[in-house]
Amino acid sequence: MKAQAVLSFFFTLIPSLCGSQASFSHVSMNEQIVTGRLGEDVILPCSFESGPNVVIHWKNQDTNVYSYYKDSDQLENQDPRYVNRISLFRGEIHNGNASLSFRRLTLQDEGIYVCYVGTSLGKITKKVVLKVGAFVTPVMKYEKNTTNSFLICSVLSVFPYPIITWKVDNNTFISENNGKEVGSLGTFHINSRVNITGSNSSYQCAIENPLLKQTWTGRWTMKDVLHKMQSENVLLLCKPENSLFPANQDFTVTWSRVESGSSLLLAYFKNSSQETLINQPRLSWKEELINSRDFSLTVKDLRLSDSGEYLCNISSNKSTLLTTQTLHVEASPRAPAGIIVLVLVAIISAVLLLSVAPRAVRSQRCIDFHKERHPPTNQNSSSAGTAEENVGRTQKARPLHLFFMASTFNLSPGVSTSV
Repeated sequence: MKAQAVLSFFFTLIPSLCGSQASFSHVSMNEQIVTGRLGEDVILPCSFESGPNVVIHWKNQDTNVYSYYKDSDQLENQDPRYVNRISLFRGEIHNGNASLSFRRLTLQDEGIYVCYVGTSLGKITKKVVLKVGAFVTPVMKYEKNTTNSFLICSVLSVFPYPIITWKVDNNTFISENNGKEVGSLGTFHINSRVNITGSNSSYQCAIENPLLKQTWTGRWTMKDVLHKMQSENVLLLCKPENSLFPANQDFTVTWSRVESGSSLLLAYFKNSSQETLINQPRLSWKEELINSRDFSLTVKDLRLSDSGEYLCNISSNKSTLLTTQTLHVEASPRAPAGIIVLVLVAIISAVLLLSVAPRAVRSQRCIDFHKERHPPTNQNSSSAGTAEENVGRTQKARPLHLFFMASTFNLSPGVSTSV
């Protein structure tokens, strides 16, 4: 009642200050709640019945926020934290609009604001409750160390403190393993973590900001283990649910190789720009699959070192879907080394015999032909013939492998290889 009396006296005083002797016929107090986001702009509404000699005052408790009278802004007594951040809609005042435009909201801007408007026709008082919330899109991470695997739902900036729930194989519980920090702007930085047990194959994390009526959901699933042989190809599966990622929603897709304490980015896709990045030549995405919202990744010519865990991450501003798949690459079966060597020796020997034997036959034919063309005529020739026969006998008596060498390199003395 005392506050109302002060306000009544205040508005009775305003017309005399503005040179107006008109009386005020109506006073009203209405309350409205306005919710804004940290760092964004908001409008505090205030309307009145248009009339001459308009006087407008906005206050936050005892703090002067904004003043307007005599057809101009009166900001000499304005609180410094509102300087250059608030304004009236000057072109709409004559239409009965005294709404206040707020820019770059901070958490300190929360509070109860009162709009006082007086004209020659009357006066009004309206209350606006301003609430400020923050909700930077959370992320879900899958990590592992030498002994355990775990999931982390993290939100960098949120206000007020959110509601965090986990579902493990559709069984709901509220996580108490939450790390909380308060940032320089007064918002909360939260990490909620759960360990993955071998018997559970799906986890879901939900972070809700009740003030902003906004909920983000993260899901993780483990696919069946893949067993492949060396040098084969494999398709790592990753396809989002339509309910999580509507066709008109922007999202990104990343594939990574998960190792103890680290991860290696393999491929990236951005839905809005259709940008695609692949970091290794043995990886590929099929365009027809991407067009059908299937982001399964092909790994070609598998190696033993490709064994490990692969993670597909599909994220939007409303949800994240993680899919983990384990790949085991096994060595192709091989024959014992000793058998391989014997087979190779046999093959080489056969090739050499097949290539050298015909030359030996041709050399022998040449010797026989030469003896027929040059029979012995005298003792010398007989001796010579005997010598030639000796040569022939010598050729026949040579070991076969030496004869092959001689015939191959044309080393037979006195024998022409042309017929």
